[in-house]
Amino acid sequence: MVFLAALCRPGAAQNPAPLKRPPDTMEERLRACVSCHGEHGKGTNNVYFPRLAGKPAGYLYHQLTAFRDGRRKYAPMNFLLAYLPDEYLKKMAQYYADAQVPYDNPASPVLSEEVRQRGKSIVMQGDPGRKIPACVACHGPNLSGREPGIPGLIGLRFDYISAQLGAWRYGTRTALEPDCMQLIAARLTEAEVAAVAGWLSSMPVPADTRPLKASSERLPLACGSQQH
Repeated sequence: MVFLAALCRPGAAQNPAPLKRPPDTMEERLRACVSCHGEHGKGTNNVYFPRLAGKPAGYLYHQLTAFRDGRRKYAPMNFLLAYLPDEYLKKMAQYYADAQVPYDNPASPVLSEEVRQRGKSIVMQGDPGRKIPACVACHGPNLSGREPGIPGLIGLRFDYISAQLGAWRYGTRTALEPDCMQLIAARLTEAEVAAVAGWLSSMPVPADTRPLKASSERLPLACGSQQH
């Protein structure tokens, strides 16, 4: 009754308490990203949504523009980014690049040790006879990525890795020309894609997870992501 009486007082409905505005920070602005990519981009249990934290800003910016411009196809991301300008996407990319949050423990192996060792061989040594470079040649000896545009492969799940390699193999995912990942993935068999994904998803997290700094070191293939 006291509550009802208070509501009936003159002016009670016309003068509600002012709403408290949230802080105007990138963390608050990117709150919509948390449900899929986790706090500060650390990742979630959903195997198809990758960790963003700590990846090179150039790589993240390229992916944001690719989703915005329709070069990567995923309706929720295409919709969310459709009208965002380049400068704002750069701020988003830098926010996640600067986020330093711990990695989860690697996933339990989903493939046999024999298959994963075949994947490790490709990751660490490649297959020169088929012009398949080692993953470490571009993504770094710790597979933590390379500035400005090569992502780390640490902490990704089997399904995500295999899906992305498959998308490159079949041309449904593309990158800036020359699209080195499309060329490499096209030379892998489906069994090799699974083996690589199996090893990467279960590998130990290295002590140093920072991406390599940009350098004049020549990569095995010309790669558009490293030229912008």
